Amino acid sequence: MTFVRVPAPLEQDVDLSRTYDAVIVGSGAAGGMAAHVLTAQGMKVLMLEAGKKLPIEQELRSMEWPYDHPRRGDFPPGSHSLSFNEYTIRRPPYAKGTAFKHLYSYVGGWSGSDYVKNILVDEKDHPYTGTNYAWVRARCLGGKTNIWGRLALRLSDYDFKAKSHDGYGEDWPISYQDVAPYYDKVDLYLGISGVKENLPHLPDSLFQRPTKLNFGEVKLRERLARMGRVLTPYRAGVTTDGVKHNRYRSKCFGRGACSRRPGGCDIHAAFDSPTGLIYPATDTGNLTLRTNSIAYEVLVDPNTSRARGVAFLDSENRKSYEAKAKVVILAASTLESARLLLLSRSRQHPNGIGNSSGHVGHNFCEHVMGPGMTGLVKELVGKPHTLDDGRPGGFYIPRFRNLTDRQPGFIRGYGFEGESGHSMFPSHALETPGFGADFKKTVRDHAGAFIGMGAFGEVLARYDSYVDVDPELKDRWGVPVLRFHYQFGDNERKMAADMVATAREMFEAAGIEIIGVDEKVLTEGWSIHELGTARMGSDPKTSVLNQFQQSHDVRNLFVVDGSSHVNASCQNPTWTIMALAWRSCEYLADQFKKGNL
Repeated sequence: MTFVRVPAPLEQDVDLSRTYDAVIVGSGAAGGMAAHVLTAQGMKVLMLEAGKKLPIEQELRSMEWPYDHPRRGDFPPGSHSLSFNEYTIRRPPYAKGTAFKHLYSYVGGWSGSDYVKNILVDEKDHPYTGTNYAWVRARCLGGKTNIWGRLALRLSDYDFKAKSHDGYGEDWPISYQDVAPYYDKVDLYLGISGVKENLPHLPDSLFQRPTKLNFGEVKLRERLARMGRVLTPYRAGVTTDGVKHNRYRSKCFGRGACSRRPGGCDIHAAFDSPTGLIYPATDTGNLTLRTNSIAYEVLVDPNTSRARGVAFLDSENRKSYEAKAKVVILAASTLESARLLLLSRSRQHPNGIGNSSGHVGHNFCEHVMGPGMTGLVKELVGKPHTLDDGRPGGFYIPRFRNLTDRQPGFIRGYGFEGESGHSMFPSHALETPGFGADFKKTVRDHAGAFIGMGAFGEVLARYDSYVDVDPELKDRWGVPVLRFHYQFGDNERKMAADMVATAREMFEAAGIEIIGVDEKVLTEGWSIHELGTARMGSDPKTSVLNQFQQSHDVRNLFVVDGSSHVNASCQNPTWTIMALAWRSCEYLADQFKKGNL
């Protein structure tokens, strides 16, 4: 059952004969935010999205009971999602030689896989080559914001000025003070839940009502406080009190299958780009949307060397078109924006547009994950169950390594995401031995008594961690694909070992019985937090963009997604991507009005 019906904006005629003030490539968190800011400033904007426009009010089904789906949410026959072993043993392109009709990334293997078959790309159509990498892509209006994990965190000057802190890499050309007002704007416009902790390394947001911790989480929080560590309620990009300025969203009422993330949030309490940003931008009359439009080149004016628009293919009729604009904004995601920059070669930009530094595609970074812990809160065995399915998340333990001291073996840090409590289907039932009445009682008694958490750690940005364009392989539409040259290093491996040790230490200190330990490091890319490839900086020789995500080489070209990040930090990046995009697009609009673009 769906409680909120979202009337989609009317389909628009797209006039490609006109020159728009700006063209945006991509409709996810960054593209949606760019559309919101620029249309509010009165600019006439064209948005190109490579995928289709889904009937989002029907596609996202967090309120659907499993028994209302013919396969309890599983894929139809002939569809398959890649597993950890397949990513590890095989090499890209992963769809090569497969017998399956459709192949999807590992996200399709989560509970409720059928809910993402129209959101995730088919790996057969979208291959890539090089080193092992679990690349999760979503081609549809809103992209991965339709199914994101919702953890909305800020960076601090431990991240923006990381080199000054430990000597590695480069500092960002901005500080927390520069971005803080825009974090505030994102908080107020989209809504975020959480609790203030006054931590210098994890700045607080302007929070709405938090999600309550349950017994097991409070028990762990109290013990960690004695260790000088913090456990805080999940800081979710979810409006728990509502946002009165947006008719497409409603406040969270804590009753959906939020743990079935592929089902999205069909009341749109959790942020997604279509209802949070794009539909309101369309209501201004200043946004034109064209879906099924695969950008493959940023076009250049031969007289001025400036960007003059974007060449794209219609994914359905395979015809090529041009979108003309005074400003070009790339927001296609870290890796797709890098591919587009590299593909945009011309006499003026022989190595790809904006790439005079040779840094496009390089300094690629993300988060390493895999290590974690599962425990049993013995006091909860046999106790009445709580309702925890409707929570958008459980808890977060912020970084505690390499802040005031220097950890031997590795630099930077990691945080833990975790949850506990009762879920609609007690997953431990699959591992519980026995049968009959005793088996059922054991499952019931232990349901809700488990607690688990996994770590996300910073992967260092390195010049030799990069992507480029494969010289031979092309995708279904004839566009050259990306090739990966990327592996975790010694710093990540030592950090991962420490993740296991500290998780064990914390559970034991809290008196939680450890019943499962994850020590393996998941395949590169598993975090879905790819960053870098067109980093910002003050020196055009070692960076691609300036502090406003504006190309050093082409002043009317902006790249406002995760490409601009100088390092990965260990915090989830979505909120930072949107804060930076808001800041950059305000600057863009001001420069546009002054005639400087």
